[in-house]
Amino acid sequence: MGINLRWGKGTRHPGDRWFLEGPASRLRELARLIRIGREFIRGFRALRDVEPCVTVFGSARINDGEAYYELARETSRRLAEAGFTIMTGGGPGIMEAANRGAREGGGRSIGCNIELPHEQRPNPYLDLFLEFRYFFVRKVMLVKYSHAFVVFPGGFGTLDELFETMTLIQTGKILDFPVVIMGREYWQPLFDLMRGTLLAHGTVSPEDLERLTFTDSPAEAVATILAALDGDPALPRKAVPGAAATT
Repeated sequence: MGINLRWGKGTRHPGDRWFLEGPASRLRELARLIRIGREFIRGFRALRDVEPCVTVFGSARINDGEAYYELARETSRRLAEAGFTIMTGGGPGIMEAANRGAREGGGRSIGCNIELPHEQRPNPYLDLFLEFRYFFVRKVMLVKYSHAFVVFPGGFGTLDELFETMTLIQTGKILDFPVVIMGREYWQPLFDLMRGTLLAHGTVSPEDLERLTFTDSPAEAVATILAALDGDPALPRKAVPGAAATT
């Protein structure tokens, strides 16, 4: 009995299925590389002037008026007032709240969406909206142009973005990168897992956890980011005007 090499690789989009099938003709692989390269170039061109930027992550399923929606809106408003561009996935929920807060704070508001089988509508608070086919291209954009991440309650996608960022920090691919996690009650079980299991078994180091800031305070979130970035010669000085926006 042979092994079914297609098992576990069924996808809704034919292009994704072809990508995961394994070896293909050289011509097809070259065409795929060209598509990927074009997507990178399009993103680089569109986002070249967005810095200084903070990326906000969180669930698309949290609605206007809910506590975490308002927390994301207020935090992003303060970040915008401090001189930062706000970047999100461009969809509803926490993403909408963050882009809305950016607008209210007088800052730029950007959405980097991903093509999904179930269409995700862009929220109405965007100054620039980009859509990517490849998850890994989108992730490069979010890290390349961001000076900090703020993580609100979310699901698998939010966890993926959080842990991928922490892996980049832990391995030294990015340095002195602030990661602020908003919503203590929501994230407390995750923090307990990190400290009570991962740290206890030595699979992470104490300094790995020290890089995370858990808070419910928009003022503390902004102050943490400003403190981490102050003095960074790569960051435009206008992005660190002082602590006025954190009061």
